[in-house]
Amino acid sequence: MATLRLLPFVLTALLVAAQNEAPSSSVAASVSITAAASSTSSALPPPPTESTYYVIPVSPVPFTPLPSPSDPAPIPGVFPSAAPNNPPPISSDPTVVPDFAPAWAAAYQKAQAKIAGFTLEEKVNVTTGVGWQNGLCVGNIPPVYPIEGRGWPGLCLEDSPLGVRYADFVTAFPAGINSAATWNRALLRTRGLYMGQEFVGKGVHVQLGPMMNIGKNAQGGRNWEGFGADPFLSGEAAYETILGMQQGGVQACAKHYINKWQEFDRTMESSNVDDRTEHEIYGHPFLRSVMAGVASVMCSYNLINDTYACENDRTLNQILKYEYGFQGYIQSDWSATHSTMGATAGLDMTMPGDIAFGSNTSYFGYNLTQFVENGTIAESRLDDMATRIVAAWYLLGQDAPTFPNVSFNAFNALDEVHNLHIDVMADHATVVREIGAASTILLKNVNNTLPIKGVRSLTMVGSDAGPDLLGPNGYTDRGGDDGVLAMGWGSGTDQYPWLISPLEAIQARARLDHTLVSWFLDDFDYAGVASNVQGQQMAIVFVNSDSGEQYITVDGNEGDRKNLTAWHGGDELILTVAANNNNTVVVTHSVGPLIIEPWVDHPNITAILWAGIPGQEAGNSLVDILYGAWNPSGRLPYTIAKNASDYPSQLVLGGTAEDILSINYTQGLFVDYRWFDAQNITPRYEFGYGLSYSTFEYSNVEVSTVTNADDQYDAELIANWEAGLPNPLTVGSSTALWLHAPAYQVAFDVKNTGAYYGGEIPQLYVHFPASAGEPPQVLKGFTNLNLNPGETQRATITVNRHSLSIWDVAAQGWVKPNGTITFTVGASSRDPRLNGTFPA
Repeated sequence: MATLRLLPFVLTALLVAAQNEAPSSSVAASVSITAAASSTSSALPPPPTESTYYVIPVSPVPFTPLPSPSDPAPIPGVFPSAAPNNPPPISSDPTVVPDFAPAWAAAYQKAQAKIAGFTLEEKVNVTTGVGWQNGLCVGNIPPVYPIEGRGWPGLCLEDSPLGVRYADFVTAFPAGINSAATWNRALLRTRGLYMGQEFVGKGVHVQLGPMMNIGKNAQGGRNWEGFGADPFLSGEAAYETILGMQQGGVQACAKHYINKWQEFDRTMESSNVDDRTEHEIYGHPFLRSVMAGVASVMCSYNLINDTYACENDRTLNQILKYEYGFQGYIQSDWSATHSTMGATAGLDMTMPGDIAFGSNTSYFGYNLTQFVENGTIAESRLDDMATRIVAAWYLLGQDAPTFPNVSFNAFNALDEVHNLHIDVMADHATVVREIGAASTILLKNVNNTLPIKGVRSLTMVGSDAGPDLLGPNGYTDRGGDDGVLAMGWGSGTDQYPWLISPLEAIQARARLDHTLVSWFLDDFDYAGVASNVQGQQMAIVFVNSDSGEQYITVDGNEGDRKNLTAWHGGDELILTVAANNNNTVVVTHSVGPLIIEPWVDHPNITAILWAGIPGQEAGNSLVDILYGAWNPSGRLPYTIAKNASDYPSQLVLGGTAEDILSINYTQGLFVDYRWFDAQNITPRYEFGYGLSYSTFEYSNVEVSTVTNADDQYDAELIANWEAGLPNPLTVGSSTALWLHAPAYQVAFDVKNTGAYYGGEIPQLYVHFPASAGEPPQVLKGFTNLNLNPGETQRATITVNRHSLSIWDVAAQGWVKPNGTITFTVGASSRDPRLNGTFPA
């Protein structure tokens, strides 16, 4: 195929501009930015902006490939050899650190042999997408011909983190935020596995997910694609999801690396983050992704400390590839490549290939060829780029002759030549329903209103109870909201095969019980609502709140949510129902937290269910909770505040189209519940909160030191850590075995003291000494148990040295702080039941 090329006069202009900006070949260049003098809204003050940003100078850059991370040989039971198709077994308390090094080494050997037969242009093509809408998938790497023999078939890259976008006969899985709300590793792994199987079944090589950006701002438009507001929970969710996806045969792509947190001006904002916060908060889910053997990482649109993420040597080369020991490839977000020189900063692949959609120009392609030929970029670096990409293909076994061809056209649903309508759904709807129920959080339940028993008449109120007016896929990329909300909007979506509304599911259940059912779906006819709910034994009122990606605006929300109130006049709707029915149950389908103070304490509101965005089985999952087929076990993956101003950060708005907005992470380590704890702010519902139809008692806590087979191998590093010395910075030093192997085990009893079988989610929070400068408590462990009434189980939560460490900026290593480190185990971040001290 013809390589995309940058027109010669454009290339010359870029070269001249870069050279003119750089005083010498060894001095960094910068680009001036006009300071903001105006705002997009007269109500907004001028936002802070950057005056310059870094541009990589065009001058020769030497390259030496990184060695593989150094660790002991595989150790059965502690550090077992693993491959994507043979991950460690699912455990509610993982105690092994999988060793993907042998699998990567074998893949690298094959990849190096393969690219040795490629020409310079062919190696460049491996790194360069074919351009927007020039292939069947949203991203396409061209083949090297002949495909059989010396060649290679190329890659299909496809959204989204919850299912195969733009394809039919696929499952619409629960969003990432719901999977995190289960706090259940088995469900996280299974969801990943089933998604991976569906992507492979459609011929996709790379699934563009999971998304793991921390929900720093409650209004962030794409928070729902990720796993919430805590780095540990997000890291475990990312880890299990990736293990599952890659077991299913698809390459996972961890995104968006890094510090992407709002949709407004997402390509024109600099996230300014200190090094300790970067390591302890925002980097952690990506570190865990590397430990899961992730094949690919996607760099984000924003700048990081005045340098674009996709040409940021600090985050790409120094942290991800060196410190974390990442052996896969880094791809750009779509049109997030800013120069050919980005390759020297660690970028391995540009997507979708063209500079702007349809421009027929590329920073890679012809220009990367030229830069290699003239010695500006070392050919050894190009070899490294191509090797990483092809090695990931081998790592996932995608060289197998049975790997399917792409069987859909992402850009033309009516293309009957390529759309083969292959059904990959299997029985995956079952786990969608299960995760939907497991992620539903019971916030309030007065006098055991739920589960429903003996209710002879009920009514459902609110548009969120019913079907979408245009059908489940009537709005492009789900960019509309007039029925039950089961996913947000944007590239993080896929097509519903069907969407079960609460109206449909509750009626089906009512037929079994001979319950009289009515409904009223007009959100704004308050007189009609009042009349409808009077005389009913129960009124269930449905509200929602939506968000998504910035290229779609819904009801004035340009991706990010304008506010944290329920949509469609939800507060007034709830108050109207509650004023006219003394047994009002509220169900919320929301992408994130809402301010619920106007109604949460109303005496007629007897129960609140927080259902999130649970995917295609939304109604069925809800019925399972309402009627007690599933005892609520979901827990909040973020804090629900009493006031929006209680959160530690807000959207940064305003400015002109030319401004680079400054987004200063001034809250540092104090994100979400960490901020509420430190500032002594009482939330409405705290992080980790969730009720059950049963009750649970905790007792008999013990903590013990764990001895591992590798301790002798790493004895010096372990001794230094115990003495309070930071670990040395080397390749893979932050993912080293000794740092992540079990160090301590906390054991305790949990008894179901209620009348219902159900699950409990014990959570372990670490309390560092005050001198460490940490938040009052940080989540560092959780597990899940299912118990019959009266049953007691012994639970364990294993803690490693990394979880008891802080980042030493000066030493660039993890260090155990001086002083006593304690812990609490409880049912939420503000419901401690047991406490203890880790051995000194």
